[in-house]
Amino acid sequence: MKKTLSILILGALPTIAMAAGNHTGGHGMDGQMMQGHDMSGMHAEAPASMAGKPGDPSKVSRTIEIAMDDSMRYTPEKIDVKAGETIRFFVKNTGKIQHEMVIGSMDELKEHAEMMRKMPGMQHAEPNMITLKPAQRGGIVWQFDKPGTVDFACLMPGHMEAGMVGKVMVE
Repeated sequence: MKKTLSILILGALPTIAMAAGNHTGGHGMDGQMMQGHDMSGMHAEAPASMAGKPGDPSKVSRTIEIAMDDSMRYTPEKIDVKAGETIRFFVKNTGKIQHEMVIGSMDELKEHAEMMRKMPGMQHAEPNMITLKPAQRGGIVWQFDKPGTVDFACLMPGHMEAGMVGKVMVE
């Protein structure tokens, strides 16, 4: 009886941990909208973020191509934009392993990277990020509404630590 109870408790821990966590993303949904719930803008509403907000695709100012590769680098890794500009990032994974691009403040990125180390199978379905398998392409539309520096990084375990980070300079 004790063994059965232990197995049940241990089996429920991941569910309890995710339900109790303070991160309200669309993880584990493989890009799908959770049935009956609008998951758009969940990170964009975070008041502490200086990163901007999801952009309106019909108001894109310009498109910037970004390549991600297995040398743990983005090309380009520094981008200049003007405050108020809505950018379509056309992101390509030119490597042989999965990479992602996540837009946010460095504090937000570090917090999220720590969470991903604890839950490496985590999937994303949020407007400020895209995860791509080798040879995949995708996009993010983002509005940079305040001057300053906005960071982006790959939060796959070990990638950001290996230098897979970039900056958007908002003038």
